Amino acid sequence: MGVITKKIKGTEDVLPKQSYRWQFVENIMREEAAKFGFKELRTPVFEHTELFARGVGDTTDVVQKEMYTFDTKGGESVTLRPEGTAGAARALLEHSLTNEGLPIKAYYLTSCYRYEKPQAGRLREFHQFGIEEYGTSSPLADAEVISLADSIFKRLQIENLHLEINSIGCPECRPNFHKALKEYFSEYKDELCGTCLTRLDKNPMRILDCKSPVCSKIAEGAPKITDFLCEECRDHFAQVQNYLRIAGIDFKVNPTIVRGLDYYTKTVFEFVSDAIGSQGTVCGGGRYDGLIEQLGGQHLPSLGYAMGIERLLMVMDNQGIEIPAPAPCAIYIAGLGDNAQTKAFELIQAVRSCGLSAETDVVGRGLRAQMKYADKIGAQFSMVIGDNELDENKAKVKNMTTGEQTELPLDESFAEQFRALHMAAEFAD
Repeated sequence: MGVITKKIKGTEDVLPKQSYRWQFVENIMREEAAKFGFKELRTPVFEHTELFARGVGDTTDVVQKEMYTFDTKGGESVTLRPEGTAGAARALLEHSLTNEGLPIKAYYLTSCYRYEKPQAGRLREFHQFGIEEYGTSSPLADAEVISLADSIFKRLQIENLHLEINSIGCPECRPNFHKALKEYFSEYKDELCGTCLTRLDKNPMRILDCKSPVCSKIAEGAPKITDFLCEECRDHFAQVQNYLRIAGIDFKVNPTIVRGLDYYTKTVFEFVSDAIGSQGTVCGGGRYDGLIEQLGGQHLPSLGYAMGIERLLMVMDNQGIEIPAPAPCAIYIAGLGDNAQTKAFELIQAVRSCGLSAETDVVGRGLRAQMKYADKIGAQFSMVIGDNELDENKAKVKNMTTGEQTELPLDESFAEQFRALHMAAEFAD
């Protein structure tokens, strides 16, 4: 009989033989975040739909086309999170985290959900590492979060990532930019896609982010936000660039970057790779000083970014970056007979308590099959216990690489003696 069902289109399984790669990347992300003073935040996988409509923006592709939204049995409209920032902001407000002092620095490792055409680097369920910082309007903070992303890429030894930055202004200077965009795009009404036509009046800046080849081509000649920045935004953007130079981070100003979500203000940025085709953005973010107000809170300048883990792993694969494999099983102990199997179980427990991995048979294999299994899992040492070994209270431990055998007592000293043997073999290698 075949399986009842298969995984849903646009989702992927992370199998046991692959999960160590994710763990390696995630551990580096956690370690680097801790160095910068960020602590982990976990939020629910679904929220009230209104949160994303207000926070992300009802003119964005995410809200208009891509959200997984459904009604509960109680009649509430809920949505699987399409991104992490809105939920983090909701948690900040609900739990009054600002009472703990500013700035609030949080990070998350989370799954997100968007209904869009699956392709390389773009899934319907995907995973992000995200940074959120609340309570600072300083351009130094902008440079700091970018520096954190850069430090992660350096730890992962990723090369040929290009940092592109822009400023999309603030509520003071953006209206003039919107007016200029509306005048420009109005001349192409007959060519714009249906979605962009609806954006023309509500939020013409969203047209710059349209994926349609026709709209993208038209957008190439559109006015640039950098020509409309107020003095404060120009000064802020100049200081961000100066701090990035001090940090030794190369960048390029790209006036076409607007990001795909409505909550952004001032600084926006992307780390882009040429190694994974059209979906080359592996990290993107910026400042969103008005988001907390949109969600019902008081003004609280904020900023952050999200980093796609699937895309990051694709880049590492394409660049041939090897991720260290997990430590193999240190010892496999085979027991022949009930008493020997009991002893084997006792010994692997002792070895594990010393911080090493150890296994024994749990499926009732014969000796030959057990040794094949030990070899398959890459056990570094093996040992066989039978009646003779139990009577003599000692057994031979075999180095599976060299074939060398060492006799050890089967008493309370076994684990420590094996640990010393294992360390000597590791040192010799």
